[in-house]
Amino acid sequence: MTDAHRLTLVRALHTVIYVVMASASLVVLYAGITGAHGPWLWVAAALVAGESVVFAAFGLKCPLTAIAVKYGATRDGAYDTFLPERITRWTFAVFGPVILVGFGLLAVRWGLGGL
Repeated sequence: MTDAHRLTLVRALHTVIYVVMASASLVVLYAGITGAHGPWLWVAAALVAGESVVFAAFGLKCPLTAIAVKYGATRDGAYDTFLPERITRWTFAVFGPVILVGFGLLAVRWGLGGL
């Protein structure tokens, strides 16, 4: 398998993970705002918590980005996902607060006996 093929696989995997994690973050926020809950909340919360641990362990950088660069990703061409860079550049600025507010609201609800 060539590096170009490996890069395509890494970008595809990273794109799927990005979409799943963005969705899970929004689920946590939705549950925090509305009080909705169920097994899907626990799955989403576990995914977001796990992803947060991975980011912290890798110095607030996604390890898949480093793998993409290893296989030839550059900023002037195909980078680390199939999503446009104009969207992914805002990942931390958008999803950091979404995650913090979502978990914060859940903590308040749980502390008040709401769930």
